Formats: sequence, C-alpha cells, structure tokens
Amino acid sequence: MSFTTEIKRELTKTLPEGRECRFTLLQAFFKTCGWRTEEGLFFVSENESVAAYILDVAESCRFRMSLREAVRDPKHGRDKLTFSHTGEDGADVEEIFAQDVDTEERARAFLKGAFLGGGSCILPHGERRTGYHLELVFPALADAELCGELFERFLLLGGMVERADKHVVYSKSREGIGDFLSVVGAQRALRTLTLTAAARDESNNRNRLENCMAGNVDRSMTASALQIRYLSSLRESELILLPEPLRETAEARIQNPTLTYSELAGLLGISKSCLQRRLKKLIPQGEKK
Repeated sequence: MSFTTEIKRELTKTLPEGRECRFTLLQAFFKTCGWRTEEGLFFVSENESVAAYILDVAESCRFRMSLREAVRDPKHGRDKLTFSHTGEDGADVEEIFAQDVDTEERARAFLKGAFLGGGSCILPHGERRTGYHLELVFPALADAELCGELFERFLLLGGMVERADKHVVYSKSREGIGDFLSVVGAQRALRTLTLTAAARDESNNRNRLENCMAGNVDRSMTASALQIRYLSSLRESELILLPEPLRETAEARIQNPTLTYSELAGLLGISKSCLQRRLKKLIPQGEKK
C-alpha cells in the first residue's frame, strides 16, 4: 500500500464536525477533481473508499450524488468512477461553493478535502534518490492560491508551481509534511513518517560511518605500504644495530603489513601512541611520502 493510500484511508475514517465544515471539505474536493456544467456537478475517483466517503459526507448534508459511469482503466487495473448530482434545485450546490474558509476548523476541512481529491505523498525508500514530497493539484490558480494561504496560516513549509495546465501546492520538507499530516488529523500516517525518517537517518549515519572508516583504512594501508617499503630496504646489519624496541617494531611491521596501528600496537603490547613514536624514530620524515 502506498503512503498516499495510507493517508487517504485514514482520512476517510471520520467525518468533519458540523455542516459547514463538511461543505468546506466537499468544496475543496470538487475543486481538485470535480467540475460543474449546466447539467450538474460531477467528480471522478479511482479510489473506491474515497468515493464512498465523499458520498457519505454529501449524504450527511442531504446532498445526494449517484454513480453515473464506471470505466475500466487498463493501465492501472481499476475502475474510474464518475459521480454526479443533477438535481433541479441547485441551491445546495451553491451552498458548497459559497463556504468561506474563515475558521481553523474549515481550513483543516479544506486541506483534508483537497488531499482526498488531488493529493499525493511519497516517502524516500531504499536506494531511491527521491526524497519527501507532498503535493495538492488544482486546475484553477485561484484555488491553489487559497490552499497556499492556508499553508501559511498553519505555518506549513511549502511552495507553489505551475505544471502543464495545473497548479501544484507542494512541500518537500519532512517537517512540512509532518505538520500537514498533523493539521488534517492523519496521526497514524504521521507515525509512519516518523519511523521512516528515523530509519533513513540511521541508514545515512551508518553509511557516513562506513565511508569514514573506509577512508581511514585506505590511509592506514597507504601508510603501512610506505613504512614496509622503507623498513624492508634496511640491511640486516642495520636492523641488528637498532635498539631492541625499535628492532622489534620494525620486524613486526614487516611481518604484519595489513595490521592497523591499533592492532599492531596490541601485538607488541604497547599503546598506539607509543607505536607511532617508534615508527617516527624508525622512518626518516622524507621517507613517509
């Protein structure tokens, strides 16, 4: 199940409180995936649970809609459902679109309806380079601008862009998406986001640590190769003349080329700093490069 589906499924669990908030939700929904003609008001949905939810919201306001057409979408393997309201009395239709989004409750209802109608959200997954992305798509610029104003009202991080003939309000910030989910009441989806972010942070930290360790190993191996090259060039008579601690260190380095400083120090029974001082005495400064 995609994260978008998870969010929409959670949002369809509860109805907004009050007739005005329900009409505001319907208004946002129709502004994202519906249209009006002289025949009536229509909307299309490929998500049956969302369609059933919108019918329930409308029914609770005595605004009845019916299934007009069901067309199979071979690309996605599901039906496109078209619903319509074609009653002679259009007063209830006007009441939907006359709602002002002037309270916090109506603003939340508008954002919820907009996501159900034209929203999507993806989270980073596995090795995918794409990151966090939430968007709400509107056919009309004025409606997208209203949504952008609501983002600002709730201090949500986001922006707006034109895509083809659509207008998209979006957020690419993990914090912005989390705040949006909190505003529309998708607490379970918010927990999924938090867990995903924590796992991704852990993975990123582990990768950085592994890269750092790999870099340290590379530098250690390079230093070891230079040390062995110089120490191996010493004649046996020169090694014999060395003080016993230095001779022991030189022989241990030559015989154990792959050991790190810590491992070699442990083999010799000395500290890492002591080993480094001995190697410094053994190898002239000019031979270290």
